[in-house]
Amino acid sequence: MRKLVLLLAIVIIFGSCNSKKTQNEEPGKFITVSILPQKTFVEKIAGDDFVVNVLIPPGTSPAAYTLLPSQLEEISKSAIWFRIGYIGFEHSWKDKIAEANTKMKVVDLSEGLDLIAQGTEQHGDHVHPVGVDPHIWLSPILVKEMAKRILDEVSELNPKQSLKYKTNYLEFVKEIDQLNIEIANKLKPFEGRKIVVFHPSLSYFARDYGLLQYSLESGGKEPTPQRMRELIDLSKKENIKVMYIQGELDRDHARVFAEEVGGEIIQVRPLDPAWAENLMEMADIIASKF
Repeated sequence: MRKLVLLLAIVIIFGSCNSKKTQNEEPGKFITVSILPQKTFVEKIAGDDFVVNVLIPPGTSPAAYTLLPSQLEEISKSAIWFRIGYIGFEHSWKDKIAEANTKMKVVDLSEGLDLIAQGTEQHGDHVHPVGVDPHIWLSPILVKEMAKRILDEVSELNPKQSLKYKTNYLEFVKEIDQLNIEIANKLKPFEGRKIVVFHPSLSYFARDYGLLQYSLESGGKEPTPQRMRELIDLSKKENIKVMYIQGELDRDHARVFAEEVGGEIIQVRPLDPAWAENLMEMADIIASKF
């Protein structure tokens, strides 16, 4: 009798695990995103209705990351890929990603946004921006527009839950608006002030809140001695004592800057999945250092 009960228990457990596996691998249940903050945006709207696959893991640089074979397998299951738009990684790997899943829809979340670019180029009857800053997710104003695009796409993937997604989206928009107000109030006394960063990741954040960003690195290239000298001179003139840097970047040049101006290096986390909390913390730090 005990053996029969044990056998039945094993069958039930195996059946349950197999059912969960089948449910998770159901077509249309997988979404791929490039960076962690996008996962946060999708889950704010769709909850846990989708398995969200993040291509660039924590602690790695979006400019130089190489996909693992296991990630290509995850891509092959995805119904949609939400691109940020101008991250170097996306450009380098877009063909391989497309080959991994020819049926996957690709949505560029940067389309239609007010982008920061170095200029434009004419291609036939179209004008394209060049030298685009990719860090659009650090602007609450732009994230609100991105959220609407995500809402439309997940509602199309799962129409039965579209009302729930719309409700979640409206709640997320309220959170974004409140965050924007709080950051704007925090930084309003410092409009027009300058900040120095190693990598130009705060461009959209600075634009939203009236700050002027100066970066040591440009276009992913090694900082030049001339650029270092320019920023040191600027910082001494303006009494700037901080350089903001991402954790995954080499700090040697930043240390030279800090020593020259008698200042400090402060880490920022553009890819933190706790998106709203991270932006508010960043605003607090920047305000406290002026």
